[in-house]
Amino acid sequence: QVQLVESGGGLVQPGGSLKLSCAASGSIVNYRMGWYRQAPGKQRELVADITSGGRTNYADSVKGRFTISRDNAKNTVYLQMNSLEPEDTAVYYCNGVVGVVIMRIYWGQGTQVTVSS
Repeated sequence: QVQLVESGGGLVQPGGSLKLSCAASGSIVNYRMGWYRQAPGKQRELVADITSGGRTNYADSVKGRFTISRDNAKNTVYLQMNSLEPEDTAVYYCNGVVGVVIMRIYWGQGTQVTVSS
């Protein structure tokens, strides 16, 4: 039902900040939205997610450094990343989940985040 497009990735120095955006083609008001990442040679992992009611959840590795938020009026989800570390280097993917009787899952194409001095 929706397409997700990530933006905001790039090259940043350790300790720096970056803000990712995920723009949806339609309403995400009923969606649980999340950010995942995948580094070379590793499996995709959950970074953070946010429910339709605004409740957030974070991976232990990013807790206290990353903040997920949503703006339903703009059909957009954000990931504010602070105090970035080389270990945060990965392709970051936006994810949306909706449905009760039938669960529908949507993925964006990903955006590269590289943390390097």
